[in-house]
Formats: sequence, structure tokens, C-alpha cells
Amino acid sequence: MPSSQAKPLVSVIVIVYNDADRLPRAVASVLRQSLRGVEALIVDDCSTDDSFSVAQRLAAEYPGQVRALRLPENSGGCGGPRNLGMTEVRGEYVMFLDSDDELDDHACRNLYEAGERTGAELVSGLSVRRFVGNRNGKTDRWYPWIYSRTRTLDSVSELPDLLVWDTLSTNKAYRRSFLTRTGLQFPLGILYEDLLFSAQAYLAAERITLIPNRVYYWDQWPQAKDKGGASLSNRRHEIRNFTDRLEIHRRIDVMLADRDMAELKYRKDLKFLKHDLVLHLRDLPFLPEDFRQEFAGHARGYLAGLDPEAVAESPFIQRICAYLLTRDDWENLLPAIDTLLNRDKLSSPLVERDGRIFWCGEHLDDPEGRRVLEVTAHGYHSKALGQLFLRNQLTRYAVGPGGVELAGRVVNPLGRIAADAKISAKLEFTARRKTIKSKFAFPVREVRHDADGIVWSATADLTKALRPLGVLDDVWDVRCVFTVNGERTTTRLTVGDLDLAAPPTPAVRPRLTRLTGDRMEPHRSVRGHLAFELAAEGGLARRGTDLIERAVRGEAGPVANTAMDRARRTLRGALRLKRQLNNGDTKLKVYHQLLHRLPVVKGQVVFESHQGKQYSDNPRAIYEELLRRGAPMKAVWSYAGSAAGFPSGATLVKRWSWQYLRALAQAEFWVDNQGFPYRLRKRPETTYIQTWHGSALKKMGFDLASLKRQTPEQQALYLAGLNRFDHFVVRSEHDVRTLAPAYRIGEDRLLRAGYPRNDVLRDEGAAKDRQLAGELGIDLTKPVVLYAPTFRADASGRVRTFELPFDVEEFVERFGDRMTLLVRCHYLNRVVLPPSVAGKVIDVSDIQEVTPLYLMADALITDYSSLMFDYALLDRPMLFFAYDWEEYADDLRGTYFDLLGEAPGPVLRDAGELYEALGDLDLVGKEYTEARQRFVAEYGEYDRGDAAARIADLMFGAADGTEQEAGR
Repeated sequence: MPSSQAKPLVSVIVIVYNDADRLPRAVASVLRQSLRGVEALIVDDCSTDDSFSVAQRLAAEYPGQVRALRLPENSGGCGGPRNLGMTEVRGEYVMFLDSDDELDDHACRNLYEAGERTGAELVSGLSVRRFVGNRNGKTDRWYPWIYSRTRTLDSVSELPDLLVWDTLSTNKAYRRSFLTRTGLQFPLGILYEDLLFSAQAYLAAERITLIPNRVYYWDQWPQAKDKGGASLSNRRHEIRNFTDRLEIHRRIDVMLADRDMAELKYRKDLKFLKHDLVLHLRDLPFLPEDFRQEFAGHARGYLAGLDPEAVAESPFIQRICAYLLTRDDWENLLPAIDTLLNRDKLSSPLVERDGRIFWCGEHLDDPEGRRVLEVTAHGYHSKALGQLFLRNQLTRYAVGPGGVELAGRVVNPLGRIAADAKISAKLEFTARRKTIKSKFAFPVREVRHDADGIVWSATADLTKALRPLGVLDDVWDVRCVFTVNGERTTTRLTVGDLDLAAPPTPAVRPRLTRLTGDRMEPHRSVRGHLAFELAAEGGLARRGTDLIERAVRGEAGPVANTAMDRARRTLRGALRLKRQLNNGDTKLKVYHQLLHRLPVVKGQVVFESHQGKQYSDNPRAIYEELLRRGAPMKAVWSYAGSAAGFPSGATLVKRWSWQYLRALAQAEFWVDNQGFPYRLRKRPETTYIQTWHGSALKKMGFDLASLKRQTPEQQALYLAGLNRFDHFVVRSEHDVRTLAPAYRIGEDRLLRAGYPRNDVLRDEGAAKDRQLAGELGIDLTKPVVLYAPTFRADASGRVRTFELPFDVEEFVERFGDRMTLLVRCHYLNRVVLPPSVAGKVIDVSDIQEVTPLYLMADALITDYSSLMFDYALLDRPMLFFAYDWEEYADDLRGTYFDLLGEAPGPVLRDAGELYEALGDLDLVGKEYTEARQRFVAEYGEYDRGDAAARIADLMFGAADGTEQEAGR
């Protein structure tokens, strides 16, 4: 700006209170703006430090660009200095900046130009939270979906998320004439002034423009005392923090009601339950009883006025907490808050009533309570013990002569852990930093039942057993691992309001000397769990810790030449190298440039099923055929999660591990049914046999609209992955007409062998698996029906929550005494069955290999799953429950043929028709005999019962020493 008289384009109001050190940094971000014509107006809120002196110095150094004002007395918030600034600004647009934050270098230009281009009164851009001092440079974009593209709104009602979620005043530029016209001011004497000011601005603006550019850096400082005190997020123990939030929400509610904006009110109420209330609820277990009671009194009145639809749409645990809060039920509320903090945790023992599962037994005589507290759909009752994350409430913490004394109580939901169960337990101390693979265990001396829980106690001698490294593993988490009849479940220790003040823990000896600390100090983690932190108590350790902290900050000092510092730098270098080695790009480079140079291992076969998620399907059938005939195979199986269930006779490698990459690089054969990682090239010496996993009803590959919309580069990468296939297994000419062109597979790569997994379905002597039936509790004297729906996703490919399209309890009422229903979802979906149908409707989704279920089922119900092509080989009744055919065929995926006209069984459109068909399966079987035969001839012509043998011959030669044709 050439002179003090020139009118600026943008005025940035920089507010400051007791922040002299950071103020120049904030102002510098204004001065380096790429837009010419920006002024910084510093408003000091009557600081007690040198903030105003710094502001005056900056004004003197940058005349015409920086001005400095001061309030005569402290206003107690951000509103006062911002209001004063608005009366003094000269720019066409006004922005706000806090002294501990920064503007992006192009913020003013991007906001100003967008406003001039669109005529907007308010222009808003992306805010980014930066966690200052975080060793990984952590950042967090503030609600980025709102700023995914440039758009202009004539009313905030066009984008309710804007008012509901982006309540900041600082990532915006306001036209000064708009502020003058509306008389907008920040409220005084109340917290959360941004929420009200932003809401007023959104509702008053006649045009709003949003831009996807970063404009504001909202910096989170470690252990900062912002503006003379703790930040709002650290003052939730003050009741004013909550009451002021409620008052701001009430004022916004009045504005919305005056404008008849019911939809915005609904969205805001939903956000209040999901976010605002949660912020305060999560602190309640750690606050005094009198605070809780006062909090509940304020909350009840406001919760009563929320939109009932918003309450119904909020997550179940938020609904439960809000309900219990209004009923003053602290005994059930405090455990529920533990689940609120740890969403996978089950913190209640649950109760069952009339075949339904409820969070607690209280309030079930209240219709609203019964509705809110029901948790049947969340499947706690059907999960294996090892899948449950159970609440473990710490009941004792002390330091005795033997070490740290701990005791606790674990919930036992619905009596899952039987009274006669064999139970053992251990405590595990684990370094929090994932790159440090350190763990120490201590036995739990007592474990026993106690009413609806399990109580335990243990003593951990940290002095003798725990040897931290120091510096890099200063925080240790504690877990209690239970083994119940051979099944493991892991818990965390919930501290609650238990006092951790005790005599200091005995000294420990870190491996990097006691300079790094000399004792383990207990504390409660942000999620309420017990943890220990390496702390310094002795004078030498405290001085060593101070030196380390100075070194980490990069300050000069005597630590620079100490052995401790060299050890620290060496360790950090090693950890940095480890991170680099585990980086995906590094792995790709090493795989292609180094591992590809290793010799191919003769006979090495890497098997993978469904991207390592299962030991199943065609790869399994080929593997077992090769084992049966004693082929000279060195088998390697890939697994993605747990290795449980994979064959012990093979080498097991975790997907994307170095062992996995080396195995692929040196393999003679790749065998899978979906696709090894596309970015991994196959060397010419390796033969890739792609068995695929099903014939196609729904469109696939390049026939999908979603793939057609990809960029040429994305399509080329996808095609390169497909071009690795040397052999593509097909089971019919239908596959040749559909799958082959969809995946750009030429005639020379087609392997007309049929599916190995279906060989057993062609064996007329194949029997039902009675052992599996016994494990599942299936009565084989009654007909068994398998319901196997296809994968459910929306048009963009996102996985949808699957809900059964018929009432299983009604099914049990009609057919429970006559037949058993097995429900098998796609492996990407899941379903929860109510306990009232136990033994009559059974979830078999976790059984990886589907073939034994085919053999056990006397009939199949499906919709559009490729399982229809397999099951048809058994020539048993098939029912097609196509309740959403139009949506599926036309809107979601599209299909290769008209199922309604070609289905080898009745196509049923509602539950009534389904029940009618189930009532006479014998008749269905007879009526569609010819249709099934035609279907098999059309879609399973190469499934002759010898597919695994033919592919094994291709790989290692015929079992009898003669060559056989494996193609046509």
C-alpha cells in the first residue's frame, strides 16, 4: 500500500491478548499477502504483557499497512476487540485473525476475487488446523466436504451443512457494506460468540460464495494457555462453558423459528446431539457430583425442545446418553459415556426382554425408553467373545511393596462368560508409539464371577519387569487380556473417577539411562483409560529431561555432545529408516528394481482369495488338489487380517508385507480370484492364473459407468493390472461374452476349465457336512434353506448397510418348526439377527467357504448374487427374491441379461410371495426342473467336476505323467 491515505481492499482485524511472542507471526502473514492493498488492524484486549507495545512497534515499522488499537479494559472474550475493529476498518472487505493463527499467503486474493466475481456479501474458504510441534506435521482440514468446489448460494438453506458445521468467523471475508447494512456485532459477555455471529451472517447474507482454497491456518499449540487462560476445550469443567453454549443455541433456534427454517433446525439439532453435547458428556465421569447434577438440570430443558426426528436420526449411543441424562440415571449413564468415548466398547451387561436386547433393564416400561434403549440391531448378542471390546472398570489403584496393585470389574453381557468357564488373564504394558515394538506382561492372580461381571486383581512389579527405552517410548498403555475357554478378548482399564494419587511408583531403569526418566507415573488417557508415562523425579533425571526437551526443540546446550543425545539421534534415524522402508512407494521401488532380480523359485505358488481376506474359493480348491496329488509345490498363502484359518502346511505372508512382495517376485505361479495389487508388475517368468469368483449377472469392469468416468491414466493403470493375467478361468460361453470383454481378456488367455470350487457340486456322492451342522446347531432332519443376497452398495460403489428385506421373526412364526434358515451376507456386508430367532435363523456369514453351505441347503433364496450359477449345479429349488430389481438393474449396476425372464425359479417381489413359495418347496422344485437344466447348460457348461485337476495339470503336469489339454 503506497500511503496511509490509500483505501485498502481488505482489512484484517488481528485480535490479541497476552500473546506478544506470537503476534508478529500473525501480522507477518497479513503483510505477505499476494493481494496488494491489505491492512492489518491490531486490536489489543487490554493485555497485561507487552502485546500492545509490540503492536505499536509493528504499526511504526509498517505505516499505512498496520494500525494498533487498544480497549481500555479487558472484554473477557473475542467479541469486544472484533467489534471495535469493525468500527475502524477502511477496507472493502473485512476479515478476522487471531494472534496465534496465520492466513494463507493467497487468502485475501482468493476471497476478494471470488467476492468481486460473484457479488457475494460473504465469501468463505477452507480452514486448516495445524498441530504445532507435532512430530508428524499433523493437519486437519475443517469440514472439507463443504469446500470441495466453488459454488455460490443465494441462501444458506441451499447448503444447511454450512451453518450447522462451519461456525468459524475467521475463514471468511465479509463485504464491509454488508456488515454496515446488517449492523452485525459479536455478542459480549458470553462464550462461543463465533457460533452466533456466523449464524447471523449466514442468515442475513443475500449471496454467499464458497471457494475450495485454503485461507486460514488455525494453529493448535501444545500446552498453550491461550490468551491468558486455558482454551474453551480445556474449560469444560466450568458450568458456564455449557450454559453459554446452550444460550447461543437458543438464540440461533429463535432466529430459525422466526424464518420458518425447520430443515435447518433439524440439521442443527442433529449436530448438537452428535457433537456439542458429546463434548461435555465425555467429561462428566471425571467431574464432581454437584457439577453433574447442575449440568443435567440445564441439559434437560434444552433437550426437551430438540426436533424428535433429529433425536431419532442421531447415533444410538448419543440417543441413549441423552435419554439417561434426562432421567437422571447416572448408574447407567456413566458406563454409556464410556462407549461414547470408545465407540466399539460394550460398557453395559445388557438385558434381554421378549427376544430383544436392551442397554439396561430400567425404563423399559416407558415406550420412549424401550425404543431408545433397544440395541438388538447392533449385534452384541451374536458376536463372538473375541470380537467384543468389554468395559473393564478399574476399582483399585495402589502402590504396595510388590509393585502397582490393580483390580477391576469387566462387564459380562448376557452372561456370555458362563459360570463354569475356564478363565485366565494377564496385564500387558505396551509402548504407545507404534514404531516401538515393546510389550511386558504380568499375570493376573485372581479372576472370578461377581453377579453380572468378572472381577480380577493383579500386582505389576514395574521395577523388575518393565524396561522402557526412554524418550521414544515415554507413554505406556495398559490392557487386560482374558482367555475364556481358549478364546481371547482384550480390554482397556477405564479409570472413571478413581483417584490415581498414590505413593510414587518404584524407580525404573530405562535402557537409555535414567537421564530419560526414573519412574512411571499413572494418568488417565483422553479416552479415559489407564496409562503410564515415564517421568523424572530425581534431580539428575529431571535435569536430563530438561536437556532432552531442549534438544528436541533444537536449542543449543550441553546436551548436544552427550552420549544420550547421540543415542537419541541414532534411534530416531533408525525409526525414520523403518518408516521409509514400510512406505508404499519405497516398497514398490524395491519390488520392481531389486526383488525382481532375485531368481524364480521353481514350484513356488502364491495363493490369494478375495484379496487375502479368506482361505476359500477357487484358489483353495486348486491348492488342495495339488496337495492331494503331491505336486512339487512350495505353497504360499496371503492373508490380510488374521492368519487364523489359513493352512498350516503353507507359508503364510501378510498382504503388502516384505515377505509377501518377495514371495510374489520369486513365484513361478500366481493364483487368485480377484486381483493381486494392481501396481505390482508380474515378471515374464511367472504365470498368473486368474480363477475369478463368479459368472456375471451385474455389469463388471469396463462396462461399469463408474470406471468409464475415470481419467485415462486411471483406466490405463487398471488395464495394466488386468493385462498381467496369463490365464483367465471361465465356466461358460456366457463368461466369454461378458466377463472377457469387460476385463479386456483376449481369446488366447481364456481357460475354459470351469470353477474348481464347483467340482464337489458335480459329485453325486457329496454329503452334507455333519460336523459343521453340529457346530452351527442345525437340525438336518428338517429342510435347510440358504438365503444369500448379493453385495449391496450405492451408485458410487460405497458399501451400504444391509438390512434384511423380510421380517425374520415372522419367518420363524410361519416356518420355524418346519425348516432352518441360514443367512449368508456378502463378505463386505453384515447383518444382525434378533436373539428371538436363535437356532431357527442362523447367521453363517463368517463361514469363509460357501460350498459346504450349498451342500447343506435343500433350497436357495438369493437375489442377484453369482451364487445362483453355482447352486444351480445341484438341481435343487431356487427362489429369487428380487424386491428391488428396478433399482438394482437400472440405477445401480445394470445387468447382462433379464433375470426376471431367465431365472431358474420363481421371481418374488415381496415377502408375501416369498413365504408362499417357501410353503411348498417341492412344488417349486418340480415346476422349474427344466428351467434349471437350461440355466446350467447356458451358464455352467464347463463345470464338469474336473476343473481343479485340469488347472493342476496345467501347472505341474498330469497326475499320471501324461499331458492333458486344459484349454478348449
